[in-house]
Amino acid sequence: MSINFPLLLVIAVAVCGVLALVDLVLLAPRRRAAIAAYEGQVGEPDPVVLDKLNKEPLLVEYGKSFFPVLAIVLVLRSFLVEPFQIPSGSMKPTLEVGDFILVNKFAYGIRLPVADTKVVEVGDPQRGDVMVFRYPSDPNINYIKRVIGLPGDRIAYSSDKRLTVNGEPVAEKLLGEEPGTLGSAMLYQEKLGEAEHLIRKEMKRYRMEPGREWVVPAEHYFMMGDNRDNSNDSRYWNDPRIPRELLGMVPDRNIVGKAFAVWMSWPDPKLRNLPNFSRVGLIH
Repeated sequence: MSINFPLLLVIAVAVCGVLALVDLVLLAPRRRAAIAAYEGQVGEPDPVVLDKLNKEPLLVEYGKSFFPVLAIVLVLRSFLVEPFQIPSGSMKPTLEVGDFILVNKFAYGIRLPVADTKVVEVGDPQRGDVMVFRYPSDPNINYIKRVIGLPGDRIAYSSDKRLTVNGEPVAEKLLGEEPGTLGSAMLYQEKLGEAEHLIRKEMKRYRMEPGREWVVPAEHYFMMGDNRDNSNDSRYWNDPRIPRELLGMVPDRNIVGKAFAVWMSWPDPKLRNLPNFSRVGLIH
């Protein structure tokens, strides 16, 4: 079952805020009036009675305590930075399973939480960015891939695993075989726009027919994983509910933000290993 955490957070902040407001406007004045009436009736007020008259209802007490904390979390993760954990190897070697990353939420515009409506234009995704977005077929699932195609681009991926953008082959340089793969996987340095990064190819694996091309519609983006032969990305998405010309495309409204840093790694907590910080750094 998918849990809409942003919606739950907004509801929690709203409930706690309403409780704090009710106390400020209605309940607190009543407590003060009761204390004043009691003090006017007795010569020496009993501290125990005063504490009892001034005690907040338990629900209000919890609401007022949690409201500032939840409000700060809501602002941070909705408008500034949101943490994610990498669940799969689709972005290897750039990102490994278990990497904890930070995502800039305002790089591509400020959006309202839950509604995801863009209210302030800041910038647009650039070719080569590593971007988190909501999967078009199920917006409750977040994906992370690299931006390959911008609106209007023509993208091709050939049977010999070469990527072409607008008729120009994307520059890549063979670095050598991936350690431990006995030559079955090779590492390349790719230059996509201004971004230089590593990609991984499995030389004996072919997942798609040759000669496939895509044209990126307006306000959409074409995404691919750096682990080119082990990535469920724009090349393979298929949903009968989506018009054919939009298959594989990520609409602008699904953008979550730009991934910019790894701050911790914890590959498999089930093995009782400890988190490590060996991979801390900026994402390229």
